[in-house]
Amino acid sequence: MTAEETLAERVGSAVGAVSDPELRRPLAELGMIGRVGVEGSSARVEVRLTIVGCPASDRIEREVREAASAVPGIEAVEVELGVMTPAERTALTERLRAGRPRGIPFTADSLTRVVAVTSGKGGVGKSTVTAGLAVALAQRGLSIGLVDADVHGFSIPGLLGLTDAAGRTVRPTRIDDLIVPPVAHGVKTVSIGMFLPEGEERAAVAWRGPMLHRTVAQFLTDVHFGDLDVLLLDMPPGTGDVAISVGQLLPHAEVLVVTTPQAAAADVAVRSGLVARQTGQRIIGVVENMAPLTLPDGTVLDLFGTGGGDAVAARLSADAAEDVPLLASIPLSPALRAAGDAGEPVVVSAPDDPAARAITALAAAVATAGRGLSGRPLGVRPV
Repeated sequence: MTAEETLAERVGSAVGAVSDPELRRPLAELGMIGRVGVEGSSARVEVRLTIVGCPASDRIEREVREAASAVPGIEAVEVELGVMTPAERTALTERLRAGRPRGIPFTADSLTRVVAVTSGKGGVGKSTVTAGLAVALAQRGLSIGLVDADVHGFSIPGLLGLTDAAGRTVRPTRIDDLIVPPVAHGVKTVSIGMFLPEGEERAAVAWRGPMLHRTVAQFLTDVHFGDLDVLLLDMPPGTGDVAISVGQLLPHAEVLVVTTPQAAAADVAVRSGLVARQTGQRIIGVVENMAPLTLPDGTVLDLFGTGGGDAVAARLSADAAEDVPLLASIPLSPALRAAGDAGEPVVVSAPDDPAARAITALAAAVATAGRGLSGRPLGVRPV
């Protein structure tokens, strides 16, 4: 601040620095601050919300009022909430897209790593692993997005606690054709469950191939994740339409294969990895879930057997250009199950639980695994 700066300018600077809780950028940068006036010790601030009925309006109004009140010389604050004009919203969406044409931003040239989490069959805990991995990566300070691509069996909103007090799934905010995803535990998340009619969040989604392809493509195109370090995709089990679509849309994606120790699960897990590899995707590792649990008396409970993770890693490494490691073995855990039911991942609710420690170690392995630069432009030229 300079000595010449007026009281109204100081108030404008203070309220303009307030961050939009959904877009996570300053209100002034988003063009959401209108006229700011001061008469004596009273300030009046106009705020232009992005849409009618903005779910963050109460929080924005409160934080703008607090910011203005904190300016020396201001004793009373009036906040007037309005709504952007269509032209202002268009300018905002163009600003958020940073001048990029509409399309999938997660190309091979992007700095965002895309990691698809797959399994051969359902019931192996793939979504639980994905949700826990996303939160553990966010805890490491990374910017994380999560696409629930398991359209028929979506469960990510529940696992991350993206429900309101009445049990309804939290909805994303729409700004024209731009979708702003809700955030839970530092993870920006989108799921088909967020778009079903109110009261039908638990309804079955009975869609065939073309509709599934369009849904996944729209999630990748229209959802404004902003700058991400890692985008995770919770894939449906098996090798069906969505797996093929993701292979076409994101052939450069990395793949984590989830299995249980059971031989039957391991056999089909290999198939999901092989299909991903056929589309050009790179398998970065295997995760064994529901591994043997060591009981307090020292005995081991191997409810689903042993060795499945190592077997999948070995079979995917055979005839491959590089070895596929077993990145984590997550033991059976009552705390992990309870955390999923409560919508609070175990790395948050019980970080010292053996399953939580295994997921945290998995996040470290994924975060430090280098992505190959082969074929990627580096944006530098010799001088």
